[in-house]
Amino acid sequence: MLSRIAESLFWIGRYVERADGTARILDVHLERLNQLPLAEQRTVSANLMSVMGVDISDDDSPPGLQQLVTRMAFDLRQPNSIAGSLSAARENARRARETVSAPVWESLNATWNGLTSHRRDVVGTYRFCTWVIERTATVQGMADSTMSRDDSWQFLALGRSLERADMTARMLATGDEEAFRLSWANMLRCAGAYESFLRSRRAAFGDTYAVEFLLLDRLFPRSVVSSLRQVEQALIALDPEYSRTGKMDSARRLVGQACTFLEYHHSEDLLGELPEHLERVRAACSGASNAITSKYFAQAAEQAWTGEHI
Repeated sequence: MLSRIAESLFWIGRYVERADGTARILDVHLERLNQLPLAEQRTVSANLMSVMGVDISDDDSPPGLQQLVTRMAFDLRQPNSIAGSLSAARENARRARETVSAPVWESLNATWNGLTSHRRDVVGTYRFCTWVIERTATVQGMADSTMSRDDSWQFLALGRSLERADMTARMLATGDEEAFRLSWANMLRCAGAYESFLRSRRAAFGDTYAVEFLLLDRLFPRSVVSSLRQVEQALIALDPEYSRTGKMDSARRLVGQACTFLEYHHSEDLLGELPEHLERVRAACSGASNAITSKYFAQAAEQAWTGEHI
């Protein structure tokens, strides 16, 4: 497979998952922000955009609810926004048109064509986020059901799983400080995990249990540990070389170390140690992305979390 095709597939997976994760995070936070006084809206909006890596340096106005909606949902110049991510995913699919299946391309193209048909106020953004979650689920479902499990699909799944681990970590990071903290129920809804959590925990509710579920649960596909395990599986499928000495490439080593630490580290104060765990996960995802780029895509420039439109 040509490295440019592999790179496009990797970034399709990342951008589609980024749009989905950002829509989930924005949807839950909008409901809460709409009920806060103006001063608190600005504080929480600035914090949220900072965690999500949204650049506001070229905007003279103070960050607020409307700026949050514009920058995180509709700004095509922002590769971390929903519209920017979906536009970049469609462009990468166009470049890899001979490799992605027709249903995947058609789903991405239809999604891109529908980006400008939504109102840009708070109510319109609610509906936009719901629409994006449905559209990204369609794209991912089409990929899973119409692409052979060859290297093409593995690169797509690799990008998706790596981004999913990073997005779940960022979602949890939006509640690092007491002033910005979501309730445990909203935190779970943000990741689409509420019902799964209730079935697994039954009567055990609370912030600690919710964080533990989203960080460590091996069966829920959006948990950090589960996502990192999926990254490992894709890396093994792409390079199944076996070594008795445990030698492996940098990306697999970084992901494996982060995942193993989370699974085997015992803590009596998970909430207190959460920022440290999340920073470790995000560093592992960034390092793994750079290692994957260096090994498979043959580019001199490093890929940042924001990625490239390539």
